Amino acid sequence: MQDIIDIGKKLYEKNLTIATSGNISIRTDKGILITTTGSILGDLKEEDIVLIDFDGKELENKKASSEKMLHVEIYKQRSDIKAIIHTHPVYLTTFACCHKTLDEPIMSENIIYFEDIPVAPYAMPSSKELVENTVKYLHNRDVVLMANHGAIAIADSLRKAYLKMETAEYYAKVTINTKILGGAKFLNQNEITDLIKLKTLKD
Repeated sequence: MQDIIDIGKKLYEKNLTIATSGNISIRTDKGILITTTGSILGDLKEEDIVLIDFDGKELENKKASSEKMLHVEIYKQRSDIKAIIHTHPVYLTTFACCHKTLDEPIMSENIIYFEDIPVAPYAMPSSKELVENTVKYLHNRDVVLMANHGAIAIADSLRKAYLKMETAEYYAKVTINTKILGGAKFLNQNEITDLIKLKTLKD
């Protein structure tokens, strides 16, 4: 539980979340620990975290985030995933609002950490359609943009999910800055291949 509180504060300090937007969860042996509806990620307390089961039912007298079924479905679909962060970072959300995939080979980090960051089609927040639209992109990706909404990062630990969100936001920011300066010079295919080989060795 303290890990969720600490990561929420870090997300706020790094401008990866604002006000009451976003939600965090971790998978446990007893169920899913998830932030409550209306909680402030940058100022979480223990009472802002609730245990739910894998059907989305609250096991405590608290109301879970309205996006709880998205978390539930991701855990059902991906047995390797232990943590989920959904926030609305400025630069990633800018790409999400423009329905633009992040896929330009502009720096080594984005090749190593992401093949690309796709955009899931828009659906009403908290809806079944949003769950369906988003989860299908997470079968083989760990960071996905949600059209006109925000971004989601998943990993086998909360720390890794946070690092993926932070790195993805940095990638989005650098991409936008390259547009201002007239466009980045892309890595060539040989350079990309070498980076993919390096990634394989690291994995």
